[in-house]
Amino acid sequence: MRDPRLVANSLHAPTQVNRLTTAPERFHRTLPGYAPTPLVDAPHAAARLGVGTVRVKDESGRLGMPSFKVLGASWATYRVLLRHLGATVDEIPTLDALAQRVQGSGLRLCAATDGNHGRAVARMAQLLGLDAAILVPADMVPERISAIEAEGATVEIVDGGYDDAIMRSAAMASDTTLVVSDTSWEGYVDPPSWVVDGYSTMIAEILDQYRTQGVPAPTVVAAQIGVGAFAAAVARGFADSDSTRLVGVEPTQADCMTTSIETGSVTTIPGPQLSIMAGLNCGTPSLIAWPDVSSGYDSFVTITDDQVADAMRLMADDGIVSGESGAAGLGGLLAHRNALGLTPSDSVLVISTEGATDLASYRAIVGSTAASEADAKEMVR
Repeated sequence: MRDPRLVANSLHAPTQVNRLTTAPERFHRTLPGYAPTPLVDAPHAAARLGVGTVRVKDESGRLGMPSFKVLGASWATYRVLLRHLGATVDEIPTLDALAQRVQGSGLRLCAATDGNHGRAVARMAQLLGLDAAILVPADMVPERISAIEAEGATVEIVDGGYDDAIMRSAAMASDTTLVVSDTSWEGYVDPPSWVVDGYSTMIAEILDQYRTQGVPAPTVVAAQIGVGAFAAAVARGFADSDSTRLVGVEPTQADCMTTSIETGSVTTIPGPQLSIMAGLNCGTPSLIAWPDVSSGYDSFVTITDDQVADAMRLMADDGIVSGESGAAGLGGLLAHRNALGLTPSDSVLVISTEGATDLASYRAIVGSTAASEADAKEMVR
């Protein structure tokens, strides 16, 4: 494990980044409980960073789940099933219409996960009346496994890390077991590209909220990186903004994208990846996400578990329940604010991608008062 570091991106070429799609939003609006998640002011974070404003996109309650991942998983599941059925978006435009077509089909959804993506795929299977098989790494905490099982899925614990779970899911693919992965490998590219597209709904919400709230557009955006699907969507959303710097954030123990930037091509780092930022514990960047992430970001930073814990507590000071992976973006800016040259003229955007998905860990890190609020949110879900 290396020390925290900042790497300037020599591959930065924003004109090469793909543009944001608007196609998924119509489908997302047919999902039960759809509503834009809040973009909230974080004055304590702004004071610590020494910037003008910090806005946080709070994804702790997206579609009744504690993470943004359902946006990508739902759109990718929809597109995977449409392709299997030989149907178009116009022929089957809604969730209810899709459920009518696939119930009783004997199809099963399958995904590997560090937690939130797999739970979201399991939720989609439940809504559609399908079975789901979710593969998880051996170090996943019991609470995250139980949450996936509560969605009606069968969970298989794979001996190894996230990359091993990915290999196991790929081997399970068949005519009746459809894999919905958020990372790509040779010969498997469309579903992960649809996951990236699915996140466009969240980015569109952010851009609209900045406009309607009348606040300065962000000059700095921090995005946490696992395999890179989320980071690719962020890159697409801000590719046309010359005044916005993008900062990618990874754990020091799972710095596959930063290492790839340093080597100049997709690179696998040795495992296991054991950061508390479980959703970011990935050893290989997604081949689909790599072009957008490598072209779209000005710099990449890595952080320790202690540094993200500091960010979680600061989020709580601003009334935001943010889990270990959710607070990583802010953690990266806090840890490297001097090297990044943040100033009082900066308007900062961070995306809290998850709530407290491991309540015991959240209580230990943040404390009892904030943990009570996290408990209340989880009870609502």
